[in-house]
Amino acid sequence: MKEIVLIGASGFVGSAILNEALDRGHKVEAVVRHPEKITTVHKNLVVTQSDVSFIDNVTEVCKGADAVISAYNPGWKNPEIAEETTRVYRVILEGVRKSGVKRFLVVGGAGSLFVSPGKRLMDSGVIPESFIPALRALAGIYLNDLVSEKRIDWVFFSPAGNLQPGKRTGKFRLGKDDLIVNETGESKISVQDYAVAMIDEVEKPAHHQERFTIGY
Repeated sequence: MKEIVLIGASGFVGSAILNEALDRGHKVEAVVRHPEKITTVHKNLVVTQSDVSFIDNVTEVCKGADAVISAYNPGWKNPEIAEETTRVYRVILEGVRKSGVKRFLVVGGAGSLFVSPGKRLMDSGVIPESFIPALRALAGIYLNDLVSEKRIDWVFFSPAGNLQPGKRTGKFRLGKDDLIVNETGESKISVQDYAVAMIDEVEKPAHHQERFTIGY
């Protein structure tokens, strides 16, 4: 059993990770700004209201955890999503450093995955322009901040291009920096299977200070 701090536990991806972690017997501290959004009741769950845009708050909630998972997202409808993604993720990273927790897992984006040599998904022209600033901001956290981070055992876990509600199959493929596509050229994964792989990584770390990805 691991003690996991889960930032952004009420969101689309965060809630799937929360359910998977609890179902597998782990203790979870769900860190959210709006605790009323967490409707799950479980003996291994503690819900903590905190604003992770402040370093001291992050440091305090993370202390003593075996692992910190961040599913932080300012909200796709937030007009300041790009700026807040960069600013708050840097705060979270510094707070995790100060807390002394060594294992930090980030719910990454698919935008920085390669679709061909030298071309990333966010530069391929297939993503609507309105999403690009936010994707570039999250990619920047990986490329500019995490890649140079040597003190924390971090991972940046990028989903497939299409991350949707679906079934928990437990059957998927993992990769590193290239977008995973199936035999028909689709890149997809259910959020439930993404959560399975995330908790697998908590239980049995296989990636260290690197990015990895998932797909069917």
